[in-house]
Amino acid sequence: MIRRFFCIALIGAILFSSGLLSADEKTEKYINTLTELGYPAPEENQLVHIPPTMEDLEEADVHPELKRVIRRGYDLFTNTQQLRGENVFNNMDCSSCHTGAGRMPFSAPIWPAAVTLPDFRGKNGHVNSLEERIAGCFTYSMNGKPPEYGSDKMVALTAYHSWLATGVEMYPDKPIYGRGFPAPDRPEELSYSRGEQGYNEKCAVCHSEDGSGLQVGNQTVFPAPWGDGSNNWGAGIVRLFTAAGFIKNNMPLGQPNSLSDQQAWDIAYYISSQERPQDPRYTGDVEETREKYGPTFHKHSRYGQIREVDGKRLGDHENTGEKDFLKPDTVRSRTFE
Repeated sequence: MIRRFFCIALIGAILFSSGLLSADEKTEKYINTLTELGYPAPEENQLVHIPPTMEDLEEADVHPELKRVIRRGYDLFTNTQQLRGENVFNNMDCSSCHTGAGRMPFSAPIWPAAVTLPDFRGKNGHVNSLEERIAGCFTYSMNGKPPEYGSDKMVALTAYHSWLATGVEMYPDKPIYGRGFPAPDRPEELSYSRGEQGYNEKCAVCHSEDGSGLQVGNQTVFPAPWGDGSNNWGAGIVRLFTAAGFIKNNMPLGQPNSLSDQQAWDIAYYISSQERPQDPRYTGDVEETREKYGPTFHKHSRYGQIREVDGKRLGDHENTGEKDFLKPDTVRSRTFE
């Protein structure tokens, strides 16, 4: 465990300080540290990018006002709870899922969004901009109401995303190393009881047995994996493969890749079998909603399914958590006509 925490600290040192290393030396050290933690080495054709740091920003030859806006984006990203009750209605920060302030590979680093969007997104069936992608996170992962498109908050967040992508070409022609939450192969069988045991042994110490997480004042220390303080049924991480990928690559904190593939999937299955606020796309009927969004999303979640331990149909309710609305007006279709 000491070695793992040392390696995590070393990644932090590489990510958060430019140091005296050459670019090639920095990349080599970065990759070596990741492989020591059990992550795969990049394949020959993959794009490896080490995002610039906030320290790098201070030395960058960009306008002081742009620096100020990027800092504001970083502040909003790492302390999104400052928007609680306005744009955020649970105890999540952006960095709850995108760890390391959105820089960490295999934890859905955010810089790829800045160079791969606009692009088609199957979840909503149309081409999405970077702002719209961020709005989706507020809508689903924050169970909230996104800042207005073009607002100071949204510009700051997009500026921070773009800063982290400094030096990467738009629409890169190589696969991106460490993108998303890559999941291990799914085992033949998943177990609720094994997942519950694994959660209580490995996760509850931080996230609580009841899944409520831990907050101190208005700061999220450990986010809630389910319940009213968590993401809603439309959030990407309710999909089993996304949850399993996040858990395998990032949890327990400071011990990535320490769980077996079976443990990661079982814990994901257990967490994804707990209740949370309603999907903002809810039609008023859980079966109808699952049928409508099953092909593009819920075929990978437990939404609308029967929980084996008590016969409860998951998502069969009108609870919207801490907010007093179901769907913000930013969730809409586009035709480009």
